Amino acid sequence: FNPLFLYGGVGLGKTHLLHAVGHYIHETRPELRIVYLSSERFMNEFITAVRCNQFEEFRARYRECCDVLLIDDIQFIAGRDRTMDEFFHVFNALYEAGKQIMVTADRVPADMEGMEERLTSRLNWGLVADIKPPDLETRAAILRQKADQDGLSVDPRVLLHIASLVRSNVRELEGALVRVATFAELKGAPITEAFAGEVLGDLAKPEESPTVTIERVQRLVASHFALRVADLKGQRRHRSVSRPRMIAMYLSRELTGASFPEIGQRFGGKDHSTVINACKRITSIQESQPELRVTVEGLRRQLCSASAPAMA
Repeated sequence: FNPLFLYGGVGLGKTHLLHAVGHYIHETRPELRIVYLSSERFMNEFITAVRCNQFEEFRARYRECCDVLLIDDIQFIAGRDRTMDEFFHVFNALYEAGKQIMVTADRVPADMEGMEERLTSRLNWGLVADIKPPDLETRAAILRQKADQDGLSVDPRVLLHIASLVRSNVRELEGALVRVATFAELKGAPITEAFAGEVLGDLAKPEESPTVTIERVQRLVASHFALRVADLKGQRRHRSVSRPRMIAMYLSRELTGASFPEIGQRFGGKDHSTVINACKRITSIQESQPELRVTVEGLRRQLCSASAPAMA
């Protein structure tokens, strides 16, 4: 299938799968020239090539010296006219030469607001496949593999129990096992079903979670930070307002499945790029500021388990 387009939510393994495909091709067809990169890197390299008058080198790298192009998170070039135009020509050159193209994104091509129609059409030429959250048995198998990799001896029944508690994505699933193992080591306790349930009690999500809407996210975040929903929809840029606004946009994207333009519209008519930047910013800050990560996860759990408070 060419192109092969994979889409799915955060933490479901799209990037990992893209890497695995690249490694497999390298091992089985070492003569093929493989280029792997994110769409952001493609955009940055394109901008640098234009500024530094190195466009011919850029063109050769992607149009002439590439047999397999693996590009991650293509949705981030949406709205970037010159980058989309260049990727369109790269796509055409590779496709016409019979080269393989594989792309990942967080949604189907038709739902990418700001993506050129001609590019959207080409992304639909091959196979468009949805990467869904793993089922119970698959989650248990993932935990078994993780336990083996980390040298952990865990009863299969415990792994199955953990898998039944954490159903969101692979990252959280593996993180849950690490958390249980760490607590067990610190307390000198055996890893049992009861112990795992106690450690993961705040992560366990009921099968029937309340519907999360952008309005619920806004109400809860506003209440948590002693703000009004109107503040989140407004234009104030003071950190006391802008940070909660970014968190609310991030959670809206993570939990509601709404598009970036839709979220922007519900936050006072803001541009979709503002929402994209907010999501990327919160993701980045969480990696360096544990206290923010705790806050965001706490809000996420409340949204997935209880009704958010009302606040005008």
